[in-house]
Amino acid sequence: MSGSGAPAAGAVAGAGQLRVVVVAAQWHTQVMDGLLDGAIRALKDSSVAHARVVRVPGAFELPVAAARLARGNVDAIVALGVVIRGGTPHFDYVCKAATDGLTQVSVASGVPVGFGLLTCDDEQQALDRAGLPGSSEDKGYEATQAALETAVTLLDDARP
Repeated sequence: MSGSGAPAAGAVAGAGQLRVVVVAAQWHTQVMDGLLDGAIRALKDSSVAHARVVRVPGAFELPVAAARLARGNVDAIVALGVVIRGGTPHFDYVCKAATDGLTQVSVASGVPVGFGLLTCDDEQQALDRAGLPGSSEDKGYEATQAALETAVTLLDDARP
């Protein structure tokens, strides 16, 4: 597990007025609850006043939801999901489709997409990254913080 070298958690200066949507999958409830709690905590830490949560069935649906939402009045999107390896190639297809789709949404729309998709070999790896009590990482928080920081940077760059 990586974790080393991650930026310190904390408020993102200038993020308070951003409009943010968190798109979260519904599979693996315990892990998703942790990821979503981390994202909401990051939004609160940065005083983001305009945020909402949209739920989709699974990781495969994250890109289409993000694409539609990126066409609206948003400054950043956070995509949260988890895919746990099974005994079939399904894992590889879903991970690649979701990753490529979210990347395409971000680049094509210019809206930062925080990547909070866990791609794990087993459930324990997912729990270790979910930001739950006893977890070693908080990927929901980290993905949100990354989206906020990128959105602030892009907004600052657009100002005269």
